[in-house]
Amino acid sequence: MRRFKNQVIAIVKKIPLGKVASYGQIAVYAGIPRAARAVGMILNKLPQDTNVPWWRVVNNSGTISIRGSIFSRDDQKSLLESEGIKFKNEYEFEIEKYRYIR
Repeated sequence: MRRFKNQVIAIVKKIPLGKVASYGQIAVYAGIPRAARAVGMILNKLPQDTNVPWWRVVNNSGTISIRGSIFSRDDQKSLLESEGIKFKNEYEFEIEKYRYIR
């Protein structure tokens, strides 16, 4: 699990400013395609002062779905908006417009 965690963190750090990836994408890139929930758990356990851009990881429909974290959906939305992502309603945006593809 430590290897997977390290891969997830390394991949998330590569997502450029103004781009996003889904939890499932990160799992695929890390070599375990069905581990989207594990990606979410890893990001959820990051410390508040992390340098990992966790806010750039969203669900595959382009919705902020963060919960049970020290970070809120509003925190994530604010960070994404600061990078130029435009929301079409409260917590949803056009993911394909901003999707990171490596």
